[in-house]
Amino acid sequence: MAKSDDLARLATRAKEAETRVAEVRAEARADLEQDVASAREAAQEQAEALRNRAEESKAGISGRLSDVQRSWNEQIARVREDLEGKRAKHDAHVAQRRADDAEAYASFATDLAYSAVVEAEYAALDAVLARMDAEQMSQQATAAGGTRS
Repeated sequence: MAKSDDLARLATRAKEAETRVAEVRAEARADLEQDVASAREAAQEQAEALRNRAEESKAGISGRLSDVQRSWNEQIARVREDLEGKRAKHDAHVAQRRADDAEAYASFATDLAYSAVVEAEYAALDAVLARMDAEQMSQQATAAGGTRS
């Protein structure tokens, strides 16, 4: 899959998330709770897939990237655990704080995703450049070898 296809897939998914969040404001609470559960399950599946891909390509992935993924997974687990614990309380003030915390986390996750998209763009462009360099060097080596015959 071309790097531009990866970025298009990412842009499409971001647009789907934007549309879904805009639509849920009009949903009934039960429907919204189901959407939240489905989104959480999808996020967990994606995290597991990412973890599996990282494990499969451990030889090619830097230890720092693996550490970033592990740290991200731990952070998500801590935030979700904290939010779930607060959800159990019924005090109006606590509910307001929980809503504030959930909104702040959503904002942070959006900022992080935006940064990841910017990083993905850089990585994709750098990969294309690296491939061009490799092909050029290969052609030069072939040409240099061909002129000596």
